[in-house]
Amino acid sequence: MESNFVDYVKILCRSGKGGRGSMHLRHVKYNPNGGPDGGDGGRGGSIYLRGNHNYWTLLHLKYERHIFAEHGGNGGRDKCHGTDGKDIYIDVPPGTVVYNAETGKFVCDVAYDGQEVLLLKGGRGGLGNFQFRTATNQAPRYAQPGEPMQEMTVILELKLLADVGLVGFPNAGKSTLVSALSNAKPKIANYPFTTMEPSLGIVGYRDGKSFVMADIPGIIEGAAEGRGLGLRFLRHIERNSLLLFMVPGDTDDIRREYEILLNELRQFNPELLDKHRVLAVTKCDLLDDELIAMLREELPQDLPIVFISAVTGYGLDELKDVLWAEMNAESNKLAAIATTESLAHRDKDMSRFHEELVNEGEDEDIEISDVDADELEDLDDLEDFEYED
Repeated sequence: MESNFVDYVKILCRSGKGGRGSMHLRHVKYNPNGGPDGGDGGRGGSIYLRGNHNYWTLLHLKYERHIFAEHGGNGGRDKCHGTDGKDIYIDVPPGTVVYNAETGKFVCDVAYDGQEVLLLKGGRGGLGNFQFRTATNQAPRYAQPGEPMQEMTVILELKLLADVGLVGFPNAGKSTLVSALSNAKPKIANYPFTTMEPSLGIVGYRDGKSFVMADIPGIIEGAAEGRGLGLRFLRHIERNSLLLFMVPGDTDDIRREYEILLNELRQFNPELLDKHRVLAVTKCDLLDDELIAMLREELPQDLPIVFISAVTGYGLDELKDVLWAEMNAESNKLAAIATTESLAHRDKDMSRFHEELVNEGEDEDIEISDVDADELEDLDDLEDFEYED
């Protein structure tokens, strides 16, 4: 059964080219020497990305392999201006990052609802010969061509925006916690890798306050080398302000499992370790107070630790208090999104897109000819056109 959660797509985008200006000399019965009256060409359509909170995946773009904007219309006689090409707006969920598929370089980022980002600019229309008339050149017989279109194959990558991201091994109780704290209904079963796609839940707090919690598929030791589900879904916690590590209380060595999870995050993106962290020891309904006190002494002392049981509700109120306090701590302010420095590590992850797309049958060869906006011909370069009666 095909999943409805799509977190990356590959699309060939092309803006519209500008229409050419008209080279026309007015010649009518009542005005045989009317002079130049060639109109300007219309501009080509541009392509924009627009944040839309009504979408939470990229499923609606999965089969949109090509998105082309309209070309500008050519200018006409009687100083008629060519029609402008229609702009195209691509609606994406907030948290979408765009990369150039050929180079892997960061292009732009859509971070909030209603944000509009210009992806490809349409070409400007050429000037008609009416614009070049002068006292010494009263019948110019040339006009400008329109600027060419721009073309680029892009990869849209979704990173879910949430306040708290859950990190843990398979079957650590992440989905159970989300279902206990929110109205989300993730799949829960007593076997590893029950969660195969990320899910979001809104957790209610005191006085009508709330925060968003993101549940991602579990990771295992060696995920950085591709074991299990690999690190594919860890991109969804890159923008979480707080990471909640979850380790079952019946684990042989809780501290060691926490350090393994920490190491996998370090290999994926070292900047994740700069985020505030909370450790939740789950499945504690069978532990007494004495055993909990003993376990607390053996655990790391540099982060808040909460013992919980999502089934019985033990410790859940304390957990929400701790999460709320950590999220609103003065030292836990989110850094600017998508800076050049913070995107350096993603070049490594971009190399995996090609393999993943091939495995899904989505990476058919697409011929493109990238056009750098800085290399477009200057409008001062004139081109002769045929004389129009």
